[in-house]
Amino acid sequence: MTLLDPRRNTLPAQIKSIHLMGICGTGVGALAGMLQAQGFTVTGSDQQVYPPMSDFLASLGIEVSSGYRAENLAHQPDLVIVGNVITRTNPEAEALAELGLPYLSMPQALSQFFLTGKQSLVVCGTHGKTTTSSLLATLLHYLQADPGFMIGGLVQEFGRNFRIGHGPYFVVEGDEYDTAFFDKGPKFLHYKPQIAIITSVEFDHADIYADLEAVKASFRKLVAIMPPGGCLIANLDDPTVAEICQTAPCAVLGYGEGAGLSWRLTGLDIQPDGTSFTAQHDGTTFGRFTTKMPGRHNAMNALAVIAVLARLGFPATEIARHLPRFPGVRRRQEIRGEVRGITVIDDFAHHPTAVRETLAALRSAYAGRRLIAVFEPRTNSSRRKVFQGDYVVVFDQADEILIKEPTPLTTLAEEMRFSGQQLALDLQRRGARATCLADTEAIIATLAQHCQSGDVIAIMSNGGFDDIHRRLLEALNRL
Repeated sequence: MTLLDPRRNTLPAQIKSIHLMGICGTGVGALAGMLQAQGFTVTGSDQQVYPPMSDFLASLGIEVSSGYRAENLAHQPDLVIVGNVITRTNPEAEALAELGLPYLSMPQALSQFFLTGKQSLVVCGTHGKTTTSSLLATLLHYLQADPGFMIGGLVQEFGRNFRIGHGPYFVVEGDEYDTAFFDKGPKFLHYKPQIAIITSVEFDHADIYADLEAVKASFRKLVAIMPPGGCLIANLDDPTVAEICQTAPCAVLGYGEGAGLSWRLTGLDIQPDGTSFTAQHDGTTFGRFTTKMPGRHNAMNALAVIAVLARLGFPATEIARHLPRFPGVRRRQEIRGEVRGITVIDDFAHHPTAVRETLAALRSAYAGRRLIAVFEPRTNSSRRKVFQGDYVVVFDQADEILIKEPTPLTTLAEEMRFSGQQLALDLQRRGARATCLADTEAIIATLAQHCQSGDVIAIMSNGGFDDIHRRLLEALNRL
């Protein structure tokens, strides 16, 4: 077992070369690009080196080794950054221990290199982190604040998920997933938040959290590290968030639809081309706002961002002027194409609540059209039985549901695994038109055969889903 010297978990005084283990991960790859832009010599390694991250790193001239080997550290870099995909038994982790090189986790490195001297704006919560942090970073950019950011999705305005920035603010998507094999605490504890958004707190990440209480304990730690002069922008419509924020050492500004909140969403109007709402601040109208993103949940995300920007001193008129410009985030209700009047939409939804909110938003935006939900359970949580019953009640807004039978988690006993067939049967008992299919090819064939003009196909997965979006559009084109 790898035993790293905790005294070497530090930033050296002199650094020229940095090696990143797990470099093709979204966060670690972004960090590699940022470090190279700062003038460091950067190398990296990963088990699976493939596009688009491999192409991005190659375009920067960063040398990437395919496969983890002790020899990848033979040049003895001044610092090694360890991604959370790395296990204790990884050969490079073992070499790192033997060589005694200085090392940091990815969140530690982001904090040490890029958050020092910045006002850290951290977006946390079970749902909406990527959209909300992308919106905040993009609006700060439109408002001439020149922000830095690191976000878990591709921000359309910039065509990438990171930016160094030279202004006073740095936006971070604060993930509650664990930091590294040598640090099992959540990543967001490293990000020094001065202002933090908490969108929601639910049970998720069943591979590392035993239950909701364990998730709540992590968020309580986040609340506890807030500075007295800081601020929490908290969705107090969520009773779990309200509970967690009770002991905050800083100001808590609640947002939502409930009475008495500091920031209140009213006058919601959802149309195919966007969502409009009024933001009430402490009982008075702050402004009327419009976003291209459909749905109540996206209006709530926008309200949280408005609250942050107002806290930073930006005027309502300027926020309202720029909000409709936000082009969105890749894989968040992203229209991938329209063929013969059939609209194909890509969305990252996988948690039951996210599936429900995504379908509710699309039903509002595309009222009167047939909505077909295509769902791939792919995460460690969604392939466990823990959410089997929850999924049964979240597809009500869809007219038809196609479920891909997931690749089983072989580390779990069969009775602990999610079953797509069982979900389809349970949905049918509720009167839904639901089918479980064995593979992506069968799903594409079924859709190509039965879809007609006016249909909206919402494809939900946190992965690539075998390139289903492009393949489906091509199949529809051939008809």
